[in-house]
Amino acid sequence: MAELTGGRVGSIIRPDGRSVRFFDTGAPEGPGAADDTDAPVVVWHHGTPQTGAVIQPVADAAAARGLRVVSVARPGYPGSAARAGRTVADAAADVLAVLDALGVDGFTTLGASGGGPHALACAALAPSRVRAVVSLAGIAPFWGDVDWFAGMADPGGLRAALAGRDARAAHAETAEFEPESFTDRDYETLKGPWAALGADAGAGAAEGHAGEVDDDLAFVTPWGVELGAVSAPTLLVQGGRDRVVPATHAGWMLERLRRGELWLRPREGHVSVLTALPVALDWVVATSTR
Repeated sequence: MAELTGGRVGSIIRPDGRSVRFFDTGAPEGPGAADDTDAPVVVWHHGTPQTGAVIQPVADAAAARGLRVVSVARPGYPGSAARAGRTVADAAADVLAVLDALGVDGFTTLGASGGGPHALACAALAPSRVRAVVSLAGIAPFWGDVDWFAGMADPGGLRAALAGRDARAAHAETAEFEPESFTDRDYETLKGPWAALGADAGAGAAEGHAGEVDDDLAFVTPWGVELGAVSAPTLLVQGGRDRVVPATHAGWMLERLRRGELWLRPREGHVSVLTALPVALDWVVATSTR
């Protein structure tokens, strides 16, 4: 078992010597709450860029349903050492190592945006342990066609990643956020219940661009797993007005998942679709107890 440090915010050391940072909310508090061992575990895979911390809207929605949340900072993000050439499956393997260290066997895997691929990869790598999967506005594997970029307001980073790490890193040095990437609903959501998301994104990029660069490289190269290997019930939640990860990505994945289900929310964008998290967690609870 890997060495644990730091309590609810801790780290493990992988066999190659890398540190991997994790966050663990533990059992929900209150009368009749289960202990850490008994509380059902949801693994939250953070977006690009984020710190991996369990931000308040995620923690609150999970606690209201008696769920414990574990989250892991991917390589290159604060507290987790970078890993050159990592795939989506490599980062998911770090998550499984953290869960092993925490003594977690069965779990639900859930990711948003750049976390979506990693949620799916965890399910593909550990099919006997995963009870359900949720991907909110998750990016699809690169299918090698220009249509993959269609509908993205600013695909510059991902296009640069196709040319390799040096090109993607150079793009990061001059790139600026494209305001048209978000809809009015997205901006309203960031000012309201998901304000913590914007603050955490800033913190996720505060130490440099390594995590974001390596995420994009992993998205446009083979993931190391196939969607067909995901055997657990899988919910895709997608905003119809998403200008970051267009709805075509969810549709493409739906056709390749063995037990996929799509909730299309026509009026939502990339951020506002996250307001569906509470009902998605209701689906998780219902699905996991069938």
